[in-house]
Amino acid sequence: MEKARRITALYPEELKELLAETGQPAYRARQLFSWLHEKTATSYDEMTNLPRALREKLAETHPLTKAVVVKRLCSELDDTRKYLFELEDGNVIESVRMSYEHGISVCVSTQVGCRMGCRFCASTLGGLVRPLTADEMLAQVYRIRQDGGERVSHVVLMGSGEPLDNYEETLRFIRLLCAEEGQNLSQRNITLSTCGLVPEMRRLAEEGLSITLAVSLHAPSDEKRRRLMPVANRYSMEEILDACHLWFAETGRRVTFEYALIAGENDGEEDARALARFLADFPAHVNLIPVNTVKEREYKRSGVPAIVRFHKKLEKYGINDTIRREMGADIQGACGQLRNNYIQYGQEKVT
Repeated sequence: MEKARRITALYPEELKELLAETGQPAYRARQLFSWLHEKTATSYDEMTNLPRALREKLAETHPLTKAVVVKRLCSELDDTRKYLFELEDGNVIESVRMSYEHGISVCVSTQVGCRMGCRFCASTLGGLVRPLTADEMLAQVYRIRQDGGERVSHVVLMGSGEPLDNYEETLRFIRLLCAEEGQNLSQRNITLSTCGLVPEMRRLAEEGLSITLAVSLHAPSDEKRRRLMPVANRYSMEEILDACHLWFAETGRRVTFEYALIAGENDGEEDARALARFLADFPAHVNLIPVNTVKEREYKRSGVPAIVRFHKKLEKYGINDTIRREMGADIQGACGQLRNNYIQYGQEKVT
């Protein structure tokens, strides 16, 4: 039997059905949805246009999702903030708030830990603990919005976890976040990053979404990719590219390919040429990412000269690319670092 969803994870029509069971009129569901997703209330006491008896009953039967900030790190280099949230079961997850000219962007985790096993990523060190529910993903956005008192304009599903390994909850999160009666965030302002789960990528292409799809490629060949990413043993780069062609055909949305530059591993000029050949004639954008150094991992980031050479080589071959601006480098900005340190050392030593 499927576990009952938290009230914050219900669609408007599901809220209507829930309240109808207690004899409430349809407009009460609209009021409740607005409190949960537009005003991001954290207590039923705030919902003053709902009858007191209804609020008391809901508080008893449908407690609101809790995500408590146990650590907040603020960068001295830029306006980035990293949050560590404790969930009701004691697990901790992390999110990042970043400030850009175009607005405030929040990087959301979709799982506690991750089972994809990418060799250079801190999120995978402890494996997968459990997937997050849609309301736990929403709570990250809503609490960060409340903390800063500012509207979140963009959301990236690039935190800990593989979004497509938690497909149903991720999709529900996107649709709730974009609901007209709630935050009404444009789907075009949401980016979903995947390491390349081909069946789920193909399924996502059929969902009628207008989000941005980002594929973590990180290598110019299957051989090199298998060394870095265990998922490459399941799906080849050609299979991934074929799924990307389907995505573009169904959505008209260009795919972003993420490429973490690792010193001596995938940052040579021949790597750039091979990547350019692979992406030739496909409308894509390559996001070059100087890999974050993780103390438990052996990989080191490429030096600036190597990064610039790689970028120039891609440009020479006609590939649209940018070097990602590094955010929050002084506050353990890489996915998984803050959570791992918290688990290992405790809150007092995580600064």
